[in-house]
Amino acid sequence: MKKTGIILGIILFTIFLIQANAKKMENTIVHKGYKVGDTATDFKLKSVDNKMVSLSDYKDAKGYIVIFTCNHCPYAKAYENRIIGLNHKYAPKGYPVIAINPNDPKMEPQDSFEGMKQRAKEKGFTFPYLFDEGQTVYPQYGATRTPHVFILQKVNGKNIVRYIGAIDDNYSDANDVSHKYVEAAVDALLANKPVVETMTVAIGCSIKAQKE
Repeated sequence: MKKTGIILGIILFTIFLIQANAKKMENTIVHKGYKVGDTATDFKLKSVDNKMVSLSDYKDAKGYIVIFTCNHCPYAKAYENRIIGLNHKYAPKGYPVIAINPNDPKMEPQDSFEGMKQRAKEKGFTFPYLFDEGQTVYPQYGATRTPHVFILQKVNGKNIVRYIGAIDDNYSDANDVSHKYVEAAVDALLANKPVVETMTVAIGCSIKAQKE
């Protein structure tokens, strides 16, 4: 009986350690990359028109809708028309869409640079579609999904993160959306009001990177 109690105690203690370690890992993952209120650094990435693009190229921008997306992911495809719509609505108001493909084409061949060019042409993208070659930018932001949105506001020459997460609350049906997170955030910034909902969970495919 005593031996059984000792074994049970060891099992319970082991479970406790596993749960504690899992929680620690979860917290580490959550805090990777930018948080709301952080200053995002600029980048220089190649667009599908073979030009190098930086945030600083947009001299008159009030901010940016940075969206990590890709060619192959069904979630990303489901949002393409809505992303085009966001750029059409907000670029003239000072918040252009900047789309970035974070995937390694060795892990997902459909997300090659040539594939990006083809997809942009097929869909008629009116915004820059950039290739995160070497996968150096998405880890800085902490993007984990495609699509994953980061709204930046230009404040005294700095790009301040104001929103991180999903485009809206219904990827499968654009006509049945209850909460348009990105639109609400940008509308608030344009009205010089604080963003009410600053973080949501990005729903999409995991970013494809080679394991170290």
